[in-house]
Amino acid sequence: MAYSITLIPGDGIGPEVTAAARQVLDASGVDFEWQEASAGVAALEALGDPLPEATVEAVRNADATLKGPTTTPSGVGFRSINVALRQKLTLYANYRPARSLPGIKTRYDDVDLIVVRENTEGLYSGLEHVVVPGVVESLRIITAVASERIAKFAFETAQRQNRQRVTCVHKANILKLSDGLFLDSCRKVAADFPDIEFDDCIVDAAAMKLVSNPHMFDVMVMENLFGDILSDLTSGLVGGLGVTPSANVGEGMAVFEAVHGSAPDIAGKGIANPTALVLSGVLMLRYLGEKVAADRVEKAVHAVLAAGEALTGDLGGKATTQQYTDAVLAAI
Repeated sequence: MAYSITLIPGDGIGPEVTAAARQVLDASGVDFEWQEASAGVAALEALGDPLPEATVEAVRNADATLKGPTTTPSGVGFRSINVALRQKLTLYANYRPARSLPGIKTRYDDVDLIVVRENTEGLYSGLEHVVVPGVVESLRIITAVASERIAKFAFETAQRQNRQRVTCVHKANILKLSDGLFLDSCRKVAADFPDIEFDDCIVDAAAMKLVSNPHMFDVMVMENLFGDILSDLTSGLVGGLGVTPSANVGEGMAVFEAVHGSAPDIAGKGIANPTALVLSGVLMLRYLGEKVAADRVEKAVHAVLAAGEALTGDLGGKATTQQYTDAVLAAI
């Protein structure tokens, strides 16, 4: 039986990298039925809505969704498609692994950690308003329900992957009520997982420790805005946004996407690096229970990166998006 997959090409380089990922996934040995849906600037221009209800329903009804990057205007315009989609569908957990890859030279060559980010509340929700001209107020809402839910996801992830430790990242020394609640919630959940070590780290110290000794972390769990910032930092440890996958997971739904943006400056040039979205496809295969196919695709990507003969420009090569994709297909 084929899996029903919603494909959202997105904006900028999105159509190019989603096309590449689709080719690779179709070669994985797993059957898919693809349904395209629109979101972002493309949807706004064609349908008058950056996130049509039909797209939301397509995500809701699919076995999984593979999403390209979408453009978010700064300061003005429509709100982030990612934020809206996560909130509409309660995709409460953002899962971002950061793992060193063969052939990519970085400061550290054996990074292997996971950032688990709460996806539905906190400052990143964008709840703000003008009090009076020149004064803006933003709301930072933290709840015990959402905090315990994401902590449980982090511990279950650690348990499933035989990880040793979960670290709660917070700023409870200053944000005593909101981050105090988040930290207390993590401690409460930790008591249900006695076989997994638990500790906590203040967010600014965590940033310093990540760049000086990332090996001290295993699974890191944090609220929304901290997760957005530190997950990009961990991407930098392993080669950048072009090689880092992610998943947004809810109850019976999941959206898999690259960490990077829509890169309009190189859109249409055929030079975008699809690695992050291909590896997001690997996460999707694992989510669907297709471990053999996931391993097959992941090993092919690693082989191409290690060979270094078909790398895109951001990785120091001269290959086009399609040349890189063809190399991965050949490795499969």
